[in-house]
Amino acid sequence: MSFSENVKKFREEKGMTQGELATRVKVAQPMIALYEKGEKVPNIFNGVRLAKALGTTCEELVAE
Repeated sequence: MSFSENVKKFREEKGMTQGELATRVKVAQPMIALYEKGEKVPNIFNGVRLAKALGTTCEELVAE
């Protein structure tokens, strides 16, 4: 799976909306949508927040 697919998978497994995840990561909801579409990737700081919010690691988010 790609990074974008992993973000969506982990988010859905946690039962979170994009808006809820965005609040936890401290980004706007449209940014989460861009991550899930594969149009953007987070900087390292947001990547770490994203992994924490999803209960996973950065390594698992980028694993193919």
